[in-house]
Amino acid sequence: MIDGPYFVLTVLGVLGTGLVAGVFCGFSTFVMRGLATLPPAQGVAAMNAINVAAVTPPFMVVFLGSAVLCAVIAVVTFVLWPEEGTVELLVGSALYLFGSFGLTMVANVPRNDTLLKLEPGTSEAAAYWPAYVREWTMWNHVRTAASAGAAVAYVLALT
Repeated sequence: MIDGPYFVLTVLGVLGTGLVAGVFCGFSTFVMRGLATLPPAQGVAAMNAINVAAVTPPFMVVFLGSAVLCAVIAVVTFVLWPEEGTVELLVGSALYLFGSFGLTMVANVPRNDTLLKLEPGTSEAAAYWPAYVREWTMWNHVRTAASAGAAVAYVLALT
């Protein structure tokens, strides 16, 4: 069984990736559905406000902190190559780093940036809004599953 400081890192990995999975799950299951029911001008304005609020310290500490933690866990795992949990630790790190953090950078953030450039009441924003909701939510489902999978993999490494 994993023990000592390595145990603490892994437990923190479970907590961080699990918290991020919960945030993403909330967006996939009700936030985006609620925003999609609004008229486009209101939906665009609300999502832009959410995207601005998301890059404040409370969420970023968890989101970025989990990425750093997953990277540390991966490096420590490669260096120490523990007798137990190696595969689970590496899978958990890869799921979060690529499926959650990486996907955020290549799929969700560019869509957020495009939306932020649009004036909420314009026809351009109204035309973009349905595609934004559909595509952003689809990629968010993947981020949710990847973050939850990372948490599960880390838990399995502890058992």
